[in-house]
Amino acid sequence: MKNSTVLTRLFTAFVVLIAFACQDEQFNQLELQAQNKLLNNVSFDSGLAYRWAPIHHQDVDATGTYSEGGKSDYITAINYDGDWNAENNWNNVPNSTLSAHCYYSVVETNTHWFLTYAFFHPRDWTDIFFLYYLDQHENDLEGIVLAVRKDGSQYGKLEGAVTVSHSDFFSYTPAGSPFTNGQETIDGTLQLTNYDGQLHPVTAQEAKGHGLKAWPQYQINGDGVIYYPSANGTAEVPADNYDNSVSYKLVDIFENGGLWSQRNNTSLFFNSGGGFKGNDFKSGGANAPWAWNDGNDGDVQVGEIATDPAKLFDIYFEGTGNFSRTYINNPYN
Repeated sequence: MKNSTVLTRLFTAFVVLIAFACQDEQFNQLELQAQNKLLNNVSFDSGLAYRWAPIHHQDVDATGTYSEGGKSDYITAINYDGDWNAENNWNNVPNSTLSAHCYYSVVETNTHWFLTYAFFHPRDWTDIFFLYYLDQHENDLEGIVLAVRKDGSQYGKLEGAVTVSHSDFFSYTPAGSPFTNGQETIDGTLQLTNYDGQLHPVTAQEAKGHGLKAWPQYQINGDGVIYYPSANGTAEVPADNYDNSVSYKLVDIFENGGLWSQRNNTSLFFNSGGGFKGNDFKSGGANAPWAWNDGNDGDVQVGEIATDPAKLFDIYFEGTGNFSRTYINNPYN
């Protein structure tokens, strides 16, 4: 009887161990599936971002005290100098290498992907003496948001764009888009050019102040650099102020330890609202995408161009057809 009891207990313990092992295996499989799904999403988002990344024209001004021979107009990483301190970016320009970077994010609804692209300059500068302390500031980040319809193809169809130029938004549509004027009048046609076998939108930034619009509403005047997205993460430095083929690296705003992760960094931002700090000339600089704002657009709140782009596009455009404002994926929220 005693032996029988021992055997029963041993058998019960064995069954329990098997059950736990099965549960562990199930948990491991679920964890692996979740990791694979995350990796697949990251991989798709990076492919989508590359597919529609702009061909970017950057006007360059080599004259003036703060131009650094044109260097102050080169796009680069926010932490180009090896740190996330916004208050030394102006002064570190002369002795640093400004390799080309572009920050992006992907937000998804049932019908569209909304892609934000942002270009950083350590200096927003002027060569007009009496504007030195009125118009110049440390740190500048301006960009574009694209609406891409999920039409059944791998990376969809581009239908509209809104750019950030200082404290104003400008809207554009590519040829053939169904989008028409909404509460805002469309400002022009978004030009596309062939690159790596696909049509990409063409953007442009002015020298010094770095307002961004669809090319050719801004364009290179004399010296300037043309940047192209890199498929393999290459971040090149212009050979000179006339370099017309410079690769930029696409950087996910939500990458581990990246820009979004730094939103509470008090050496970078005044607060989590996304306003860059700055020591030189005007105190403070431009804003991160989640704080971009059109100063006279009361229907769209601060940052919604990036954090709630479906709302913005629904307001800015008519003729949007089947258009969802329900998010499947919105890492800003």
